[in-house]
This record gives sequence, C-alpha cells and structure tokens, in this order.
Amino acid sequence: MCLKKEILTAFAAMGALLLWAGGSGFAQTPQLDLPVAAEPETAAAVRTSDASRNRPTGADLTKSDLDTWLDGYMPYALGDGDIAGAVVVVVKDGEILTQRGFGLANVEDRIAVDPERTLFRPGSVSKLVTWTAVMQQVEQGRINLDANVNQYLDFEIPERNGEPVTMRQLMTHTAGFEEQIKDLIGHDRDEIPPYDDLLKRWVPERIFDAGETPAYSNYGTSLAGYIVERVSGEPFNDYVERHIFDPLGMDDSTFRQPVPESMRGNLATGYDKASGEVVPYEIIGPAPAGSMTSTGADMARFMLAHLNGGEFDGSRILETDTAQQMHTSATDMIPGLDRMLLGFFETGVNGQDVIAHLGDTQGFHTSLHLFMDEGVGLYASFNSGGEEGAVNGVRINLFTEFADRYFPGEPETRRVDAKTSAQHAQMLAGNWMASRRADSTFLNLTQLLGQTSVGVDADGDLVLPPGLGLTGRPANWVEVEPFLWEDINSHQKLGAEVVDGEVTRFSLSIMSAFTVFERVPWYKDASLLMPLLYASLLVLLLTALLWPTRALVRRHYSGVLGFEGRELLGYRLSRIAALAILLMLVGWAVTITLMFGDLTNLGGAFDTIVIILQLATVVVFFGAPAVFCWYLWQVWSGGRPWTAKAWSVLLVLAGLVVLWIGLVFHMIGFGTNF
Repeated sequence: MCLKKEILTAFAAMGALLLWAGGSGFAQTPQLDLPVAAEPETAAAVRTSDASRNRPTGADLTKSDLDTWLDGYMPYALGDGDIAGAVVVVVKDGEILTQRGFGLANVEDRIAVDPERTLFRPGSVSKLVTWTAVMQQVEQGRINLDANVNQYLDFEIPERNGEPVTMRQLMTHTAGFEEQIKDLIGHDRDEIPPYDDLLKRWVPERIFDAGETPAYSNYGTSLAGYIVERVSGEPFNDYVERHIFDPLGMDDSTFRQPVPESMRGNLATGYDKASGEVVPYEIIGPAPAGSMTSTGADMARFMLAHLNGGEFDGSRILETDTAQQMHTSATDMIPGLDRMLLGFFETGVNGQDVIAHLGDTQGFHTSLHLFMDEGVGLYASFNSGGEEGAVNGVRINLFTEFADRYFPGEPETRRVDAKTSAQHAQMLAGNWMASRRADSTFLNLTQLLGQTSVGVDADGDLVLPPGLGLTGRPANWVEVEPFLWEDINSHQKLGAEVVDGEVTRFSLSIMSAFTVFERVPWYKDASLLMPLLYASLLVLLLTALLWPTRALVRRHYSGVLGFEGRELLGYRLSRIAALAILLMLVGWAVTITLMFGDLTNLGGAFDTIVIILQLATVVVFFGAPAVFCWYLWQVWSGGRPWTAKAWSVLLVLAGLVVLWIGLVFHMIGFGTNF
C-alpha cells in the first residue's frame, strides 16, 4: 500500500538532475484497457468453477510433500534476498495443512518466527477484512452497493461529471480518486490523526469518471471502513473484532494501533533488509486500508472462512450467497487479464480460479491467494523488503511455483505471427503513466520522472522497463492472441485496449485489476520535456556560473563590462533570475526527498516549507521569464553582438520551459494536502 520507494527514487533522480544537469527517469507501474468497460452493475460476471477440466497432474498436496518443498524454497530465498523472516500457511479442504515459521522475527535477539504467536503486519491484506465487514452490512440491508455513498456520510464526496461514488466503485477501486499520501504511514501515534479526521480533512480529487478506470485507493477503502462504522453504530475497531475476529477465533488479530499491551511481546520487528536498519512500529493513517496485525494461524482461519462460503468451525461471518457475490462479481477492464472483484482481485494461474490480495508497509510484505476450485489457501508474510526489494520476487515466485507444483497447467503455445506481433508491439511504443498517481498536487512532479517507456527491439519484440516484472526475472514477451502477451519466463501477462485502431491503455496481470497505464498527454510527455529540461538547466547553470566567473576575469585584467544603467540592471537581473530558478528547483527536490526519506515527515512537518516554496515558485517561475524577455528586448535593441542575442533567446526559452513544467506538473499551486 506504500509508494515511498517509487516516489523517493523519482525525487532522488530529480535531485541529481537539478544539481548536475543530468539524471535518469524512474519507471513506475503501467496501466491497461481493451474494450470500453461496462458499468460495474452490468459488468458483474459470475465465473463458473470447473474443477473437472483437464489439467496436467501435479504433485500430491500433502503436508509431507509441502513441508519438504518449503524447506527447500524458503530458507534459500530468505538468505539470498537478505530477508529476516517469514510465516507461510497453507489451508486445504477446511483444515490447516501446514503453518511454518522461517527465519527470525527479531534479528537482534535471535527470536525465531512462530506461526501461531508471531504477529506480522499484512498491510493492504487488511482490506479484505474491511471489505468483508462491508458485505456484512450489505447482507443486512444497511448498505446498497450502487447507492450514492454520501447518504451514509456526515461529509460530502463531490460528484464528477454529475456522477456520485458508490460502494461498488470503492470496492473495485473505480471511484476515480487520485493518490493520497499525506499521513499514510508514520511512527508516532500522536502525530497521525485518526482515520476519520484524515477522511474529512481533504477529499482527493476525482481524476477519472466513476466506474471507468481502476486506480488503487487507500482513501477509498478507509472511506468504506468509516461507512461501516456509521451504519453499524460501532467504532470500526470494535466492529471487526466483534463480527469477524471473535466469531472466527482470531484472538491474535487487531486493527488497533499500537496493538494492545498483551500482544506487544509477540510483534515481529520490521526491517528494510535483514542486515539493515529496523523499521519502527508503523502507524497506518487510513487504518481500515492497512492497519491490521495478525498471526499466520489467525489468517488461516480467515482464509478457511472465505473458502467455505463465509463459515468456519460452525461460525458464519457471511451467508454463502454473499460470499459468492464477493468472490465472483467482476469488473472486466482489459480482457485476458486479471479482474477486480468486490475487494479481492484475481491472480489466475494455470487455468485455476484464484482470488487474492497483496499488502506492503515499509517493514512487512504479504500475499494471500485462494484457489477457489481446489479449496486451497496460501498465505505468506515477510518482515523485510530485502536486498533491492527482493521480497516481491520471493512472494510472487512462491505463489507461482506452488501453483506449478501442485496445480500445473499446459504451457501456452499460441502465437500471433511475427509481422502482426511487431506491428502490435509498435502500437504500444511510447510513454505511459499509471492511473494510481497524485494528479492535482505538487507530487504530480513525480510523473515527469516516473513515466513508463515501452519500446520495441530489433526483432519487433515488446520491451518494458525491468521494474515492471513482478518476479524479478527478465521478461520475454510473446503475443499469444491479438494485444495479449505472455512472459515465457513467468506467468505474467500484458494486455492492451485498442480504440479506433490505437492502443489507449495497457496493464499487466495482478496489477491490472487496480492499475492501468494510459498514454501521457503530449504536454507532459517526458520524451519531449526531459531533453528540453536538460537543455534549459544547462543554459541556466552556465548563465549563473559565468556571471561571477566573468566578473573575476574582468577584475583580474582590469576590464569593463561595457554597459551601464538600465542595460546593466537587465543584465544583472537576468543572471539573478537564472540562479533563482535553479535554487527553486533544488529546493523542491531536496524538500520532497527529505519528506519521503523519513516517513514521519509525511505529516505536517514540512507544511511551512512547502508553503514558502509555493509562494516563491509563483514569483520566480513567472518573474524570471518576464525578466528574460526584458533582457532580450534590451539586447536586441541595443546593438549587442550576435552571441549575446542568441543567448538572450536561449534564456527566454529556458524560462518558458521551466514555467511550463511548473504549470502542468502543479509545482505552481497552493496547498499542503497531497
């Protein structure tokens, strides 16, 4: 649920760019779409489970075989990835098949992971509990999935193009909200406002029409939790304990932050990597979206309840029809890729009907997969990100290799002919931006460095940035049907939406349910703006550096500048303006890098600095081009040499480029919500 790594990387690159007039962009995640998606109420489709379909026979899923396989996979994966510890739980046919702890819950004290006692923070897997609570209220008639959510609230979510937000859209991440990051995660309970205060403090702008575009939203899930609180009359934490945790016997689970005193001794410690720094206990701002703490054993009970139609060990948290509705109502954005359900999303593999959720905080990384046809659940949680984010590859490979071992499928042999495939790949070439993004605030600047570049190699094959692969392996894309590609080195797929002969969206399996990539509009396209920005920075930097350098040279040789009065004023102001632009850009880069370098700064710690920067940016970004234009007029009307005339034109162009970037990426604006 956290974007810190992506944003910090982007701004680190921005800092290098501004300080050294060079740098590299950071590729973020993609976005997809094929035919126009139907409205959620008409797009709801019920998948049919067909456990009898012909599939290759895998290994028998027994405790003995599974434990042997895990003993071969997990210790090596943790050690190679520099990951401290993990818990893995597999359930089958209504029972816990195995629950295992690997590595260390606390590196310093050498405390081993205990699957029954060690408490992990599953991040956004918490959302499944919140969505279960929502469906309980739907079942009881207190929430209508397709009603305007404002009828349940004591504040208002604005309409977009006359369309309100519905609960169905919240559950499918199609309400259209931009990303909200402020107070997402911190370490001091007193510094992070209660989640309902966060909801009311600032409603993120709705940047997409209702039901049209998936854009993962912690705000939307937190809003749903607040609606549960409102319609049930119970505080959210109390509600989930009374109506989900207690009936299922999940005695070691809570959404409270910090956890109750009785549980604190069993908390696993989070780490950047096993050999790295400790991540302090994390307070999740939008609590219903990610604040749960739980053991592997408790999560086994939760999986079993969902696999069994809402019932576990005689206690029912959902009626069978309600659970079926939650597990099968699908919003199909890009055919051939995983779809978003009501809270769960698909992670189909080997022809299996698999529904899932992933979760991340700074210190913990989790995955939950339910093989609905087989009655099998797989849960894994890790307390380190590992070396260069190795944990993501470990957890995805755990899932796919588990599926390949026990529920294998036939290899994909379909191929689109090479000529057509090369043409289709070329249609995807260009820059793209993820639907999950900050769009109306100064953090939109990350989109300049965070655009995803898709290319085509000499053989006509699709080439994507390495960071888009979920497994950490190099991707080798082959087109298996028109505008649907598969990586032959993994199970990942890529699909695209074509409208009027043009690719308008694309995405990749697993993320396609909640994030798509859209074409970057020309006025934000990094392939155009970055070369212009590089050149502008070089002009501004040389202007600022040569000013004192020339003065020192003249002083050394007793030279004179050759003009005075208004011409001298124009000359000096143009140099001051160039320096001011550079200082403003460096100020933004340093400030935002520091904000995301320490999560405690994601609250209001930098609000005053942001306001000062915003005020100064308006003055400098508008004032500098005006000064440059005045200087250009002086130069061209004063009989100055051609070199001075050419440079004055370059200064004007450089000022206009920076002003353009400031406007389109919302550096010019006011407000401390983001």
